[in-house]
Amino acid sequence: MKDIVISAKRIKKEGYIFLVCFAMAFMTNIVSIILFKTPWYEIFTQIGYVIVIMVTLYLVIAFIRFIIYLINKLIEK
Repeated sequence: MKDIVISAKRIKKEGYIFLVCFAMAFMTNIVSIILFKTPWYEIFTQIGYVIVIMVTLYLVIAFIRFIIYLINKLIEK
């Protein structure tokens, strides 16, 4: 059985993408707090929704990256 080796460069890249997804979800939460004029403690109480949005964004980006990968493989052949 072969071991799967993930390079440090790849881990950093995925970490940065995950961090950007979190920042986008967090900013969405802040914008919604401002637009709907809700109390600011909702930044902390709605963190579960922020995490769900973050994971959803990450999966959408991963799907788009996979499609681009497949297109590049088809173009190579």
